[in-house]
Amino acid sequence: MVTTEEDLGRFSQIEQSEDIDLTPRDSNILHAIQDEGLTVFAFDGLKRLLGVHQEMLSRVLDRLEDEGLLEKVSEGYRLTDRGSHQVAHPLSSTQPRIPIVQSLLPHDIDVQRIIAGLKGRWFGSLRWLGYSQTDEGLVLKWITEEDNIQIDAKFTENYLGIDAKVGEEKDVSQAVKASHQLMGHISRLYSGPRRGRNLLTPVAFFPDMSFA
Repeated sequence: MVTTEEDLGRFSQIEQSEDIDLTPRDSNILHAIQDEGLTVFAFDGLKRLLGVHQEMLSRVLDRLEDEGLLEKVSEGYRLTDRGSHQVAHPLSSTQPRIPIVQSLLPHDIDVQRIIAGLKGRWFGSLRWLGYSQTDEGLVLKWITEEDNIQIDAKFTENYLGIDAKVGEEKDVSQAVKASHQLMGHISRLYSGPRRGRNLLTPVAFFPDMSFA
């Protein structure tokens, strides 16, 4: 029987998984990170997302780091390759995302400079959670301080979309307000000769309304 490199990689992954004894709490946190698609996340943001005590979360993250499933980076934490393999079947999100603002971006702006001005920042009631890097673009994520409403800003080459993830019995109007708050900070990041002009061209907007 010939053993291929693919087989060796699979056997290695199995051996690594067998060496790790995860508690249900460890697994739930890993699932939450992967289910949200977080490339990099902040401690405080994850604490708000999960609604757990900071001391418990700190112990779990330390344990996952010791096991080689997470690693600390300059922007917070991220899953390692081993951590990604450990969560083979991420959970599906139970909270649908509500589109709040959809906007075209002009071709002559530096989107990366805007993103750099948003990453890791708090804006009013918005607390930084982390970001997800996909083939389609970059998604920056925040959570409101009191209502734990998640606000996502997705940047592609010429497009900005702001969505809200609102739990049951939460006021959608608060999500709309938080999204507009974020939009205002994005607008203020523009500079140069065009300062003061409206550089964002809305193509769709969902006002404060009741969503069935």
